[in-house]
Amino acid sequence: MTALKAPLRFLAQKGLYLGLMLLIISAITFAVVNAAPNNFFPSGELNPNITAEDIEHLKAVYGLDQGPLQRYFSWLGAIATLDFGVSFSSGNAVRDEILERLPVTMAISLISMALVFVISLYWGIRSALAHGRMRDRIYKQMALISYAFPPFYLALLFILFFAVWLGWFPIAGLESSTPKEGFARLLDWAWHLTLPIAVVVIGGFGSLMIYIRSLTLEILKSDYIFFARARGLSERIIIRHYILPNLYPPIVTILGLSLPGVIGGSVILETIFSINGMGLLFFQSALSRDYPVIMGILIIGAFLTLLGNMLADLALLKLNPYFKQGKRS
Repeated sequence: MTALKAPLRFLAQKGLYLGLMLLIISAITFAVVNAAPNNFFPSGELNPNITAEDIEHLKAVYGLDQGPLQRYFSWLGAIATLDFGVSFSSGNAVRDEILERLPVTMAISLISMALVFVISLYWGIRSALAHGRMRDRIYKQMALISYAFPPFYLALLFILFFAVWLGWFPIAGLESSTPKEGFARLLDWAWHLTLPIAVVVIGGFGSLMIYIRSLTLEILKSDYIFFARARGLSERIIIRHYILPNLYPPIVTILGLSLPGVIGGSVILETIFSINGMGLLFFQSALSRDYPVIMGILIIGAFLTLLGNMLADLALLKLNPYFKQGKRS
C-alpha cells in the first residue's frame, strides 16, 4: 500500500495542476482575443449590404451581446463539454473542424519527435564515445548546422531542390489529386509527408544531440564506467546497461518540454507545404478573424502540451526507483 501512495498522490497533484493551468490559459485566451483592436463583425466587411440590425442578430446568435464575464463563463461551460462554438467563416462546429485536422498535425509531430529522439540519442552517444576524434568533430558540425538552419528556410530549400528541380516529391498537399485506397493511400501520404517531416527532423535534432553528448561525457567520467571498462565489458554492454539508463530521465524531460515548440511550429510548416492540418487552420482563422476557431485551437493545443508534459512526468515516475519504493524523489 505504501508503494502505491506516492504515485497516486503524484498523479492527483498532476491532474489538479493540469486543470488549474487549463483554467488560467482559458482566461488569458479569452481576454486576449476579446481585447483585439477590431470588431467581431465590422460593418461592410462581411457583406456590403449588411445592416446594423443584421449585425446585432449575428451577435445574438454567437452570444456576443452578453457581457464579458457572462460570455467567458458560458464559453468555459461549453468547452467543458467539448463544444467550442461555431466558426464565423464556415458555419461548421469548431470541434468538427479541429478534429478533422488534428490527426495530421499529431502524426507529423509524433513521427518527427520519434525520429529526432532516435537520431539524437544515437549520434549523441557516438559523438561522446569518440570525444576529441574526427568523428566527434563531424557530429558536432552536423548538430551546429541543424541548430543554425531556420525551419522555414530549410522548407523552401527542400521544395526548390527536391520538388521543383528533381521532382522526387510533391510541392504541397497531403495526397495526390487522384484518390487512392488502402495501402496505396498510406504510401501516398508518406510520399507527401516526407519533406515536411525531414524539415522538422533536420532542424530539430541538433540541440538535443548536443545535450545528449554533454550528458554522456559526464556519465563517462563516472567511477562505475571506469570499473565497467576495467572488467573488460564491451562498448555495447556499457551503452545498454550504464549509459542509457542514466540518459533516459533527462531526455524524457526535454522531450516533454519540447512538445509546445513542435505543435507551434506546425503553423509555419503546414502553411508552407499547404498541409490541411491544425497549423494551417490556425493561420487561415487568424487571417479571417475567426475567433471561435482560434480560441478552440489554443485551448486544445494547451491541453495537448500539458498532457505531453504529464506523460513525460509519468515516464519519469516509472524510471525513478524512489517511487517504486514509495519514496519521494
